[in-house]
Amino acid sequence: MQRIPMTAEGHAALEAELKNLKVVERPNIITAIAEAREHGDLSENAEYHAAKEKQSFIEGRVAELEDKLARADVIDTSRLNGDTVKFGATVTIMDEESEEESRYKIVGEDEADVATGKISITSPIARALIGKDVDDVVEVSAPGGAKSYEILKVEFI
Repeated sequence: MQRIPMTAEGHAALEAELKNLKVVERPNIITAIAEAREHGDLSENAEYHAAKEKQSFIEGRVAELEDKLARADVIDTSRLNGDTVKFGATVTIMDEESEEESRYKIVGEDEADVATGKISITSPIARALIGKDVDDVVEVSAPGGAKSYEILKVEFI
């Protein structure tokens, strides 16, 4: 059983989603199914079929979240330090071609959100950065071609 790395914030977010699905969404969908059944013939009842489909999605997501939480390897990033890039690091990099700076925090797959500066540990750029130090230059294979980045700063926030 493979462990899934995640930050404490990511773990809390998954727990909150699981709680919402169990406490709010499950009861709502049970009510919706009961109401749809009252409308008669189930074979031609679109509301019933939609509610059952949503119930199936909810149950699948609950099972997925329970599995991920059971295999979670929660890493307290506030206890990490150093100049080497690893899981939980916030890395400031500079594109060597455009000299544009970017800042990313390396997090678990379920936490990734590029819009907020969080990239998945499995992303090409994170894989290229892992194990590197400040002032190192990394090559990243991107859809638009290879890009070179210089690591300017490594922080553990």
